[in-house]
Amino acid sequence: MFTMKPVAIVKSPYSDTTQIPRGLGARHKAEGIIQLNAELEEGLKDIEGFSHLYILWVFDRIDSVELCAHPPCDDRPHGVFATRSPKRPNAIGLTVVELIKRDGLCLHVRGVDMLDGTPVLDIKPYLSSIPMDQLRRGWLAEVEASHSGTKS
Repeated sequence: MFTMKPVAIVKSPYSDTTQIPRGLGARHKAEGIIQLNAELEEGLKDIEGFSHLYILWVFDRIDSVELCAHPPCDDRPHGVFATRSPKRPNAIGLTVVELIKRDGLCLHVRGVDMLDGTPVLDIKPYLSSIPMDQLRRGWLAEVEASHSGTKS
């Protein structure tokens, strides 16, 4: 067993999950703040040099697990590990945000898809060495193609 404690909380414009854009073509452009715990401020040294950050957070308002999820963009069920469903065995969320600026303990970011008050487990700089032409999008590519009128 292991125990984690939040390193920050999210200040978000969303108070209810119905407010968060979902499904095909959803754009996460909302701005918010990741407010770090004061005793961890030294951990933000040099973060300003990164354009984007991974935010690992907790689905702290979920009380059930579903191993098959029903994404809003597809009428077929998919395994929870092939989706971004919040009803996961470990209620961990992952979001990539754009870092707008740092103001002391506050990281002003764009692209939040979390509820106000969500606990943050970790913050990491976004780094990817995978070329776009090598990425596969699984079942989502099929759904996107069917919505654009092309075959995958």
